[in-house]
Amino acid sequence: MEVKNSSLAAVGTNFSQYPQDGRPEIAFAGKSNVGKSTLINAMLGRRALARTSSQPGKTRTINFYDVNGVMYAVDLPGYGYAKAPKTEIARWSKMIEEYLQKREELKAIILLIDIRHEPGKNDVMMYEWLKHYGYDIIIAATKSDKLNRSQIPKQLSVIRKTLGLGAEDVLIPFSGEKKTGVDELWAEMERFL
Repeated sequence: MEVKNSSLAAVGTNFSQYPQDGRPEIAFAGKSNVGKSTLINAMLGRRALARTSSQPGKTRTINFYDVNGVMYAVDLPGYGYAKAPKTEIARWSKMIEEYLQKREELKAIILLIDIRHEPGKNDVMMYEWLKHYGYDIIIAATKSDKLNRSQIPKQLSVIRKTLGLGAEDVLIPFSGEKKTGVDELWAEMERFL
C-alpha cells in the first residue's frame, strides 16, 4: 500500500473512545521497547507520528493511526517491563485483552519480537494466546540492523523454533534504520484489508 496520508485519529483506554466507523484495523503488539512506534512510523512513512522513547512503557493508551482514510494501524501498549505501579500495568493488560477479544474491526496482528534475543516467556505467552483465539499473526523480527547479515538467518531460526512456527507462518526481519521489511509487511497486511 502506498501511504499518502496518515494521522493520529484516536487515543483511548476503552471502547467508547475508539473509532466507530467500521474500518479494518491491524494491531501492533510486542513487549516494551521492542520498536513498535519505530515500526509504525516506518510503515506510515512518517518520522515521528508514533512517539518513540528509549524508556520502556511510554505507550499507555491504545493509539489509532488513520491510514489513507481506509484502515487503522493500532499501537498497543507494550507488555512486560515498564516502570509503572503494578495496578497500572494490570489495567493496561485488561485494556489490551479486552481490545483483542472484543474488537470486531481487528483483522490481523503484527507481533514484534527483537531479533537479537530468543523470544521470552511473555512473547511465547502472547503468541500462544493470539493463536488460541484464532488471530492471523504476522511476526516482525525488529532491530535486524543491529546484527551482521550472516546472523539474521540463525536468529530467525531461533524465533521460529522457540515459538513453534510452521513453514506457513510469516516471519519478516525489520529494520527501522534501514527501512527493510516495510514492503514485505505491507504485502502481508494487505491480504487482510
